[in-house]
Amino acid sequence: MATVGAGPWARETHIAALRAHPRVEFAGVWTRRPEATADLDIPRFDSVEAMLDACDAVTFAVPPQAQAGLAVRAAGAGKHLILDKPIAGDVAEAEDLVAAITEAGVRSVVTFTRRFAPETRRFLDAVDAGTFSGGLGCWLSGALLGGRYSGSRWRADGGALLDVGPHVVDLMDRALGPVVDVVTADVDRDTDTWSATLAHESGARTAVQLSLRVPARPTVSQFRVHGPGGVVELTDRSTSSPDCFAVLIDEFVDAVETGTDHPCDADRGLHIQRILADVATAAGV
Repeated sequence: MATVGAGPWARETHIAALRAHPRVEFAGVWTRRPEATADLDIPRFDSVEAMLDACDAVTFAVPPQAQAGLAVRAAGAGKHLILDKPIAGDVAEAEDLVAAITEAGVRSVVTFTRRFAPETRRFLDAVDAGTFSGGLGCWLSGALLGGRYSGSRWRADGGALLDVGPHVVDLMDRALGPVVDVVTADVDRDTDTWSATLAHESGARTAVQLSLRVPARPTVSQFRVHGPGGVVELTDRSTSSPDCFAVLIDEFVDAVETGTDHPCDADRGLHIQRILADVATAAGV
């Protein structure tokens, strides 16, 4: 497997997990700028073509606008894909990417990272055991106020909706059933505060609150469902991203070896991207 990208997310999660995983042979990394890997003791490919010739799967840790076109090329070369979220710069690009993956018959997984944490899976097991009519998905962070991601241009432009929004929408959509409508949405761009109400096919509704410009230390991450089944809540984020990614890799390799689709595949990524686009439209963005 090879990785596209060498920023903080690639270094701390993708590359670290791939190099440590017993079922993976890590081939190296490709970056647009050669100097991006100068301090890394790993192979760097001089071209995308060289990378594709050297691996059978590619993981992406680059902005969505850059990911889509490269992933289409990789799929066309028969490579299986681990995609970052959102999977493309817009819905049309996401649709093109999913079409390329389908045509190539390759497997894909999207890094909805928290879905691979044991605490999240316990939460979803508890939700599946009951009946619920409403929920809350909240993610408040100061990531754009300082730290390793504060200089990320695509995060600054897209804000919390594009960075942490996929995690929140994906988890609530999985917990309460497919989201079919954005009832209300609002954003204060100065504080990057997003609020939305989502309607689910089940009749349930979810309130969403997001921001990357709240001085929250540590990050506030809260998921809750309520209804006849009582109240089930998830606030635990104790499993590290590399540990979540290790589980993702295991399930990705299983999907490749068995030729089966993963629940968090590119089709899932497209579904979530459409919801995010509807939130942005409803908020007047």
